[in-house]
Amino acid sequence: MLDTYTFSLEYSVDGVAKTFVGAENDDYSISAKKAKNTLKITLLPKKELVLKNAFLLTDFAFTEQDRVYVNGYQSWTTSREYGKSDVQKGLLKLAKKNPVRKFCTIFGDYDFQEYSLQPGVFHSYSYTYINREGDVSLFGTLSEKTGYTIMHFDMPKGKMTFQKDIEGVTTAEEYLVFDLYYIKETYERAFDAYFAKLALPKLRLSHMAGYTSWYNYYGGITEEILSRDIDGLETVKEDADIFQIDDGYQTATGDWQTVKTKLFPHGMKYLTDKIHGKGFLAGLWLAPFNAEKKSRVLKEHPDWFIKDEKGKFQLGSISWGGAYTMDFYKPEVADYIRSFFKTILDEWGFDMVKLDFLYSICQTPRYNKSRGQIMCEAMEFLRECVGEKLLLGCGVPLFPAFGNVDACRISCDVGASFKPAWYNATLNQEVPSTRYAMNNTIFRRHLNGRAFVNDPDVFYLRDSNIRKIDPLAVKKSNLAFSEEQKILHATINNMCGDVLFVSDNVGGYSEQTREIVRNLFKPSTAKVIDARYLSEDEIEIIYVEDGQKYRLFFDISNGRNSLSTL
Repeated sequence: MLDTYTFSLEYSVDGVAKTFVGAENDDYSISAKKAKNTLKITLLPKKELVLKNAFLLTDFAFTEQDRVYVNGYQSWTTSREYGKSDVQKGLLKLAKKNPVRKFCTIFGDYDFQEYSLQPGVFHSYSYTYINREGDVSLFGTLSEKTGYTIMHFDMPKGKMTFQKDIEGVTTAEEYLVFDLYYIKETYERAFDAYFAKLALPKLRLSHMAGYTSWYNYYGGITEEILSRDIDGLETVKEDADIFQIDDGYQTATGDWQTVKTKLFPHGMKYLTDKIHGKGFLAGLWLAPFNAEKKSRVLKEHPDWFIKDEKGKFQLGSISWGGAYTMDFYKPEVADYIRSFFKTILDEWGFDMVKLDFLYSICQTPRYNKSRGQIMCEAMEFLRECVGEKLLLGCGVPLFPAFGNVDACRISCDVGASFKPAWYNATLNQEVPSTRYAMNNTIFRRHLNGRAFVNDPDVFYLRDSNIRKIDPLAVKKSNLAFSEEQKILHATINNMCGDVLFVSDNVGGYSEQTREIVRNLFKPSTAKVIDARYLSEDEIEIIYVEDGQKYRLFFDISNGRNSLSTL
């Protein structure tokens, strides 16, 4: 594999934009070092170059049965195996129209990556594989510190292209462009070999189960509600180990050290003491690079925030009425971020932080750094801030999270219904959706226990408040989960992930439901052998448990399922 390829470079020199196909011209040459299972290509400029993209084009003889794995841009982006007749969706109907478009593109790669919307044409971030009936040809980067590596496939034409997103970099010095690993093996052995080559730090976490507040109350939490739910989680304390407080405690996003005193009259240390008193770890959600428009930090320090070439604040999220992104490369910002982590972890006593909307830090290339380099350095900075406490990443491009987080969301947010909401067919590939959360949970299972511990987001077991309107819903119709859908969703989470959360008041469960959650909180003993789409909506999972092989078949559009032995 990768024995023959064509190199090309998009760049500017002396103000002139160029695209050159070839290993050498008057402006640059390349150094290619090939060893067993690796290929490293370094750019050797002959003069100062303004870089944009580098490419390696090679042939691949796809068969009609091949399934190509596509790893989406960040945690929330749809990721799955595709066949030759499948289409990788990009921005959907409404999202393509201004002014909606600008609010939808910030979550993904839509502003710097083209979606062809043609059958058999896909792109994947950082790693990929071609699955040929269990024999896997895996390709992955060994470093994204110079830029994101994107693998493109054109199955009808038998072409595969490796792209390096190096926009934002100007250099006259040698520059590592591609650092690739490839192997042909069985599925599990291929990923074992890839992660052995990456040589990540040993994982400090293997399993975590408990509670997070978001999917019951959203931002409407209070000390009283959380105190009640802490007591409720105690009823399954043998199988739960963490209680996480989500969004809603802070006076404003960005002002992480100031709490809503009317709703939390005793402060956050009171709650961590109560959580610890029940024998649980205490977790806290925050978006460390973001600040909403009404925040004090934005009003007092507008110079701390990333701005575009027109001097406008970079929009990092549409949540909270819009939030802007702080630039951690500025020393004052780095000090501020360190200060609120010190408050949260040392003074309030939290054991874990869930860090969200992290993709926003690398939207804008700057300081002679590519998007990938910025994201890698941001994750290293956050790891330094958190120290020995646990870090759960969310809304983050995954490769930069490798080795820097203990656990990571590998899916979009779960929707408030099993049935897709209106926005799932209208906006982008990152919006809340139970269907796509389950999809990612299945098809990113290979990361669990290798890169980090997989967080597939919550599952629902409660009967009350199941029709709670989510932040993007417009009406209450079709927002319920049936019992069959609840159990299927929870089973998939348990089988393929190891961060298992509910947002329910467990104290309100019946004893029967409490026994169900105890079993679902336990680590799964099932080993998935294969998972595939049989049609647009039908998925088959083959797995082994206690020496018996099973086939789980289900329709991801409605949750109808069957289990049989093989």
